[in-house]
Amino acid sequence: MLPAPPCRGPCCCCCFPGCQCEVETFGLFDSFSLTGGDCSGLDPHIVPVPIPLDIAHLDLSSNRLETVNESVLAGPGYTTPSILDLSHNLLTSLSPTAFSRLRYLESLDLSHNGLATLPNESFTSLPLSDVNLSHNRLREVSVPAFATHSQGRALHVYLSHNLLHRLLSHSSRTGRPAPTIQSLNLAWNRLRAVPDLRGLPLSYLSLDGNPLAAIGPDAFEGLAGLTHLSLGSLQGLPQLAPHGFHELQGLQVLDLSSNPRLQWAGPEVFLGLGSLQELNLSDTGLVPLPERLLVHLPALQSISVGQGVQCRRLGREGTYPRQPGFIPKVALHCIDTQDLAARGSNTL
Repeated sequence: MLPAPPCRGPCCCCCFPGCQCEVETFGLFDSFSLTGGDCSGLDPHIVPVPIPLDIAHLDLSSNRLETVNESVLAGPGYTTPSILDLSHNLLTSLSPTAFSRLRYLESLDLSHNGLATLPNESFTSLPLSDVNLSHNRLREVSVPAFATHSQGRALHVYLSHNLLHRLLSHSSRTGRPAPTIQSLNLAWNRLRAVPDLRGLPLSYLSLDGNPLAAIGPDAFEGLAGLTHLSLGSLQGLPQLAPHGFHELQGLQVLDLSSNPRLQWAGPEVFLGLGSLQELNLSDTGLVPLPERLLVHLPALQSISVGQGVQCRRLGREGTYPRQPGFIPKVALHCIDTQDLAARGSNTL
């Protein structure tokens, strides 16, 4: 094993050989400190390692760990971290009580492992606000598995690049409150239908890269609070059915880019999107746009149509004085932002 690095702070005397501990002090009299412990790349046979009592950020990534249980995260120092990085290991399973002692843990990174299952009780005792499970081998996940001890704090969940073909929905019949998931990234999985996410306080949802077969009228039922939806690079031949987005009254940003086989099914597809402000149709079969599209999207301000072309909404006020019941005409004004930037760079 390499010798311990030079000391970098007052806590270094109690930092395990091979780890690096750094202390950041702040406040008028340096009365507050945040300690980071980098124990990445150690021999897996020496984990768990003893850590200082005031560790706030603990990095155990790239240690070839194959399992995590209470014994791995044992010792008095393990009660204090608010950030834990276990990414780039060889984890295939988690004990339901693996993190039970980490009472202050807010951010957990389990990405780039080989996790195939996720126990339902994994996070119930944690005040999590951020959990990263991307780049694993999860095939099925239960939404209640993300119930945390967050007391209403928003939770951000990353599940991209797994093998997910199904999400088991939360049921109000259990009497338990729904997980407080505010943003959910399900990109690049194997979902053939929009999962049932009713009851979740979602504002952001990404389903990029999934083989969604169709988006029907009830696909987003119960997600009226969603403000950002990304459906880019869908695999196969996705179909947008009329009224497919009608449940999303609060949606402000819709990304349908990189879907060259996506065909126009009429403006009724966008009915109900009264709050939509930004629409990305780059590299799709949905352009050119019919003018009547603007009638169904009263709040729309800009549309991206590909190759750096950005279209903005313009109002034509007409003649004065206005007649009773007059409705101003609207149109799209499109510019090539790449061409504009090139001309700007040549201007002296």
